[in-house]
Amino acid sequence: MQPKLPELRDFAAHYTPGWCSQSPERVAAFFSPDGSLRVNDDPAAVGRNYPGRAVVRDSISRSIGDDGCLLLRGGVVEYHWTLVGTNTGLGGTGRRVRISGSETWWFGSDGLIVSSQGRFDVPEYHRQLQEGI
Repeated sequence: MQPKLPELRDFAAHYTPGWCSQSPERVAAFFSPDGSLRVNDDPAAVGRNYPGRAVVRDSISRSIGDDGCLLLRGGVVEYHWTLVGTNTGLGGTGRRVRISGSETWWFGSDGLIVSSQGRFDVPEYHRQLQEGI
């Protein structure tokens, strides 16, 4: 059951800082207990137990516009984001990156994400890690 637009905007407004918090628990709270998150063609992370999964780069922010971050298409929601930061984590290159992507969300009856399919340009991201922006 897809939430209405005002609830979706509120959801996205809290989802972004959840990812920026570097807290797997805060991210997992947006997903149904058996919800899944898949990025590009990687295997899906399923459930709320994300041991060892967190954002590990410092100085990262995700920016979203008040209106431009969500697209409603039939029974799904597209959440568009931009990741801006400096790769300073373990083995970091010290390079600044700016990459945009999206997630397609399907919601459960609990109002949480039951499935999310994320996409971003991996080769461009790796190029920026080596060369910067």
